Formats: sequence, C-alpha cells, structure tokens
Amino acid sequence: MARPNLPATTRMMERLDALALVTDEPGKITRLYLSDAHRRAIDLVSGWFREAGLAPAVDAAGNIHARFEGREPGLPALIIASHIDSVRDAGKYDGNLGVLAGLAVVEELARLNERLPFAVEIIAFGDEEGVRFPQTLTGSRAIAGRFDLSALDGRDRDGISMREALAAFGLDPDAIPSVARKPGSVIGYLELHIEQGPVLEAADEPLGIVTSIASIQRFTATVTGEAGHAGTVPMPYRKDALAAVAEMVLAVEREAQHAPGLVGTVGRIEAAPGAINVIPGSVTFTLDLRAPDDAARHALVRRVLAALEEIAGRRGVTLALEAGYEEQATPCHPAIQAALARAIESLGHTPLRLLSGAGHDAMAFEKLCPMGMLFLRCKGGISHNPLESITEADADIALAAMLAFVRALDPAKLAG
Repeated sequence: MARPNLPATTRMMERLDALALVTDEPGKITRLYLSDAHRRAIDLVSGWFREAGLAPAVDAAGNIHARFEGREPGLPALIIASHIDSVRDAGKYDGNLGVLAGLAVVEELARLNERLPFAVEIIAFGDEEGVRFPQTLTGSRAIAGRFDLSALDGRDRDGISMREALAAFGLDPDAIPSVARKPGSVIGYLELHIEQGPVLEAADEPLGIVTSIASIQRFTATVTGEAGHAGTVPMPYRKDALAAVAEMVLAVEREAQHAPGLVGTVGRIEAAPGAINVIPGSVTFTLDLRAPDDAARHALVRRVLAALEEIAGRRGVTLALEAGYEEQATPCHPAIQAALARAIESLGHTPLRLLSGAGHDAMAFEKLCPMGMLFLRCKGGISHNPLESITEADADIALAAMLAFVRALDPAKLAG
C-alpha cells in the first residue's frame, strides 16, 4: 500500500535524530528531568516551534508548550503531547515521537493554510519517566491539575529535592499549580507513542488504537531467613531466603498467566550478605503487577500475595511487603477511539485496538478531557533500549492518520 508521503515526515525523522544527540551521557541517550540535557532539549525543540511560526513558552514545571490557533483566537484546544525526558540508555522514539509528530501535524496544517474549529496545543512534558525523582508524570500531572505538591520534597540520588532542582533551573516551584488547564479550555488530548510491544508487528499493521492504559500496582518485598555457612549447614536445616525468593518468582510468573492481559514482573533482586560462601539470610525484591482493569488487578494481587505467604510459611522464612506505586486503569474515550478508527480506515488500514501495558502521560488527562492514544509499530516491540526502531514509512502513515483525525474532529461530539 502506497504511503502518503507527507513533506513533514522526513523533517520529523531528522529532528528525532538530532534530539537523540542531546544527552547527559555521551554515547547514550540519557535525558533526565531538569538536567543540562533537558535544558538543551528545551532550546532545540523551542527553536523548531519557532521555525513553524509558533511562540513556545516554558512553564513552571519545565514543560514546553505552543499554540496553533484555530479559526478564531482563543478557542479551546486539542492537546497533542508527549515527553522529552528518557530512561537511562534509552531509545530515540519513546516520548520524543509524540512531541515532534504534534509539531509535524501543525506544520502540515500551516502548509495547507488550514485552520480548525479549535486550537492545537503542542506540549513537550519535561518529566514522564520519573527516573530522577520518585514521582512519574510530573509534567502532565501539572498541566492536568493533578500535581501533588508533596512531590516537590522528593529527592534524587544525590539528595537534591525537586523543589531545589526547579529553582536551580530558573523555575518557580510554587507556581506549578498555576499551569493547570481550566475545564472547558481543552477539548481533548491525543498522544502518539511507539507501541513498546510486539502486537502490531505480529499483525503486520502500522497503527493501533489504545483502548485503555493498564491498572498497575507495585511492591517491595523483603524475605528474611537465616544466614549460615555454605559448607556446614545441611540442606534440611537451612532457611535460605534466596531459595524461597526463587520459588516466589516462579509463583508470580504462574499467577500472571491466569488470564489474558495479566503480567507480573520481579525486576530487581538483592541478596544479603552477598558472599559466595554464605547462605543468603535476607533478600529484597520488587514486584510489578498489571492488568487490563482494576478488578483483574486486585484479583491478581490477592493471588500473588497469598502464594508468596504460603511459600514463606512452608520454608520457614518471613515475608514483609511494602506497597508502592499504584495506578488505576485509564480507559481511552470512546469518541476519540472511533475518530481514530475512521482516520486509519481512510488510509486503507485496519484499526486494531489494543491495551497499553505501560503508563503514559495520557493517563493524567482522563478527568480533564476526553483522551486517546495512537500506537505506532516498533521493530521487535523493543523500547527503553537503544535498539528502538521505527520506519519512516510507518511514521508517514501515523502523521497522515493524525492529520485526518484533527481535520475531521468535531468538538461537539467530544463534549457529548
């Protein structure tokens, strides 16, 4: 099937390459919130906004935003956005793609000399990943009016608080509540993002419509047994904390296969005392559980925790759990899903629908306005990795779908 060949696509891909060079770690893509690389990224992206005839501004949370006015000045806006921070040693498309796609759509509208019955606001959120400070979605929560001021007291691994980092960056942390958009000033939110999974590639389709963002719950678990000499304590007398955790990891895997859409991950394990000739007496591990909806997540949590307790009791070790991050499932708005489906069908493609297992900035907007997400196929489903890869042909189709979406969007249908 022929690709649309939009003039903005090649330019967008070149910009993605240029933005990938802005990093805190030479040779890797690492761009943390309120870092030197973040400042240079703001300057670079702001320059591209100005080239497009827009007037970029940086708000108190470190987000860049710019408006493309509608048929009349001051109309409510459709926000097209994503983030420009990264994980450590990241790929070049996670987040950045959504920001520069929004700019490309506006550039196409300007080239066509077309104004819409609403404004388009492009936003580059400064922090989505939550790598530097404990809170995730800092930028989008601020815009959506959901920023928790207590997050300003969170500290990075160097002991610097978010409040201190914002001030050092030249921003006023006390002004963050003022950046929140008022209800009625936003008609909707759209985010293009790489899929970060293999579904689209397996289906041989470039685009997918997100139906919901998964329900998530995390824990930190500590298992305490009894340290002892590796050569003198017979196997039947051991209370090996690491052996117990090994069985627990398999239990998490087993319970997460109970139903489609469930996932469970033990991402980090630390054993103490950590000597080659000592039976591990204490082990700490992380637990990340996700499901398509909150009820399924709660059921998964109950099953997993019961399984862990049973293993601990049988093996004579103790289990202590500390609850961490928790996020409810976030459904995408049916009207935006339907409008995206029509846009994709108009290009001759099948509008596949799929769940997002990862969290995204879009989650912050559910209570402010109708929100939706479009996924773009990525090679091997790989993300948070330098091997992230998309094709220019797929990116071209994504921009064409976004352009068709905004040109046909009826604000009244979203309001209804």
